[in-house]
Amino acid sequence: MKLLRWKDVSAQVLNLVLKIISILVKPKSNQNMMSIKNVFYTISIGVTVFSLLINSSESTEAGKISSVNIASPAKDTTTKKKISLPAVNQLQYDSLMKKLANGDLTGNWPVKKAPYPLAGAIFPYNRIVAFYGNLYSKRMGILGELPPNEMLKKLDGEVAKWTKADPATPVIPALHLIAIVAQADSGNDGMFRSRMPFSQLDSIIMMAKTRNALVFLDVQVALSTIQTELPLFEKYLKMPNVHFAMDPEFSMKTRAKPGTRIGNFDAADVNFASDYLANLVKANNLPPKILILHRFTKNMVTNYQNIKLHPEVQFVMDMDGWGNPEVKKGTYARHVFGEPVQFTGFKLFYKNDIKKAPNHLMTPEEVLALKPRPVYIQYQ
Repeated sequence: MKLLRWKDVSAQVLNLVLKIISILVKPKSNQNMMSIKNVFYTISIGVTVFSLLINSSESTEAGKISSVNIASPAKDTTTKKKISLPAVNQLQYDSLMKKLANGDLTGNWPVKKAPYPLAGAIFPYNRIVAFYGNLYSKRMGILGELPPNEMLKKLDGEVAKWTKADPATPVIPALHLIAIVAQADSGNDGMFRSRMPFSQLDSIIMMAKTRNALVFLDVQVALSTIQTELPLFEKYLKMPNVHFAMDPEFSMKTRAKPGTRIGNFDAADVNFASDYLANLVKANNLPPKILILHRFTKNMVTNYQNIKLHPEVQFVMDMDGWGNPEVKKGTYARHVFGEPVQFTGFKLFYKNDIKKAPNHLMTPEEVLALKPRPVYIQYQ
């Protein structure tokens, strides 16, 4: 029931009192004359109702004040403190990182001297299972290959498989959109890349809401640079559920046409992105961002040892090469396990991975046998 405001209560009580007075002063008659007993009885009811309404109103208003202006005096005009989450439990964090190392005895994993994350971090508490692609293409990945409802149902199925394979680790679904696509056409500015309209990003974000999923914006910069392209997505990256990925395969520092050779990013490029995201987190009081870097050859990422880590950013080196299980495991061992940074990812290709014998797509259980265990799983 909606409670009355003070002035509404006052008006009703005044009307009640006036009505009673009018009755008292009217000429006595059998029809309209109330006994003194009935008058006092009516007045007592009015006072009781008045008291209940006022108490309820005051209680409600007090609740509103305490919820909006916690622990602040009524006349305080200073800036309100930002709400902070509890600090990371370091013992729990270390235990989960050791579990991800999966018995590694080389000393590479877990990574030494990595900073503890800010509160609200996704890793190592969860695993992400993402669908990758572009809404304008059925050839670039499962995200755009199927109608949205069918795609989301398939994603639900993959999340269920990973949950069953590792019940102790919650699984978060994600939609991984290629927001800038390298292309054969040079375009008006000669950069050989196509920026997706924001309407496509908005559509992905709306789809993600139906599953409480994360969103990743992936860029293939071609002849442009990460320094130019990343800031274009700032308004989206200010959203707590939106994260960033960069694909060195199509970063053409040699000015070669995309697709004619494999490109690369240097640690300096990664550090620009990481610094940018860290500053966004600090400026907007956000939980940590995730930064994903794809890799399937050594030269795709140069000077990996110089990649900087931040409490505000969780870094994932994602093995995104395709092939049969043994080929994929070998690529992971050489270019992810052998050059540790922080967290790891693993891509599974619904079509390319089964082209050659044994024509087998790796299962969650098989991927979880890797050292270290990937926290980011991507299906294309």
